[in-house]
Amino acid sequence: MTRTVAVVDYGMGNLRSVSQAVQHVAQDSGLAVLITANPDEVYAAERVVLPGQGAMRDCMRELQDSGLKEAVLHAAANKPLMGVCVGMQMLLDHSEEQDTPGLGLIPGQVKRFLLEGRLQPDGSRYKVPQMGWNQVWHSNLGHPRPHPVWGDVPDGSYFYFVHSYYARPSDARHSVGETEYGQRFSAAIARDNIFATQFHPEKSADHGLSLYRNFLHWKP
Repeated sequence: MTRTVAVVDYGMGNLRSVSQAVQHVAQDSGLAVLITANPDEVYAAERVVLPGQGAMRDCMRELQDSGLKEAVLHAAANKPLMGVCVGMQMLLDHSEEQDTPGLGLIPGQVKRFLLEGRLQPDGSRYKVPQMGWNQVWHSNLGHPRPHPVWGDVPDGSYFYFVHSYYARPSDARHSVGETEYGQRFSAAIARDNIFATQFHPEKSADHGLSLYRNFLHWKP
């Protein structure tokens, strides 16, 4: 029986670049990569990637309407699940973006950047959305050691972000990576068999590919 990793296609993700990145690192894993809108294939998959782009309310609605929501919730309870960008924000309880309830898998809120009129250290204004490369730290966050999905990715590596909202987990232990943009906030969150990033690993060169590779080999 073929072992699969399912990239969930509910109409709201950067599916091509995500799936190409996962396929690239899956070559030595024994896993076949499926882009799928079929709940049965998500249920059957060994691992699941939940991407997301656009407004959170649209993403939540499309996940529900596509019939994939229950399969994603089943994955979150039973197998390694990786959320990316809005796919991470959806894991939390609630988003300020259009007052949208999330999946409630990790306690916390999604907050809007409030940076109007504030200046960056170089004197330029903060722009929202944050777009571009930013450093992520995964040590010294109250964990005895970095989350295993970081693997050999150096602390302080740069990743690519595009977002106007950020995650604030209720429990600091669920924050496993942080960055700074006007304030320090969670760039990666995790609980049990779930790992998720605000940034786009598929747009983050070798370090991003390493994260996907580590996820495919992770045994939570």
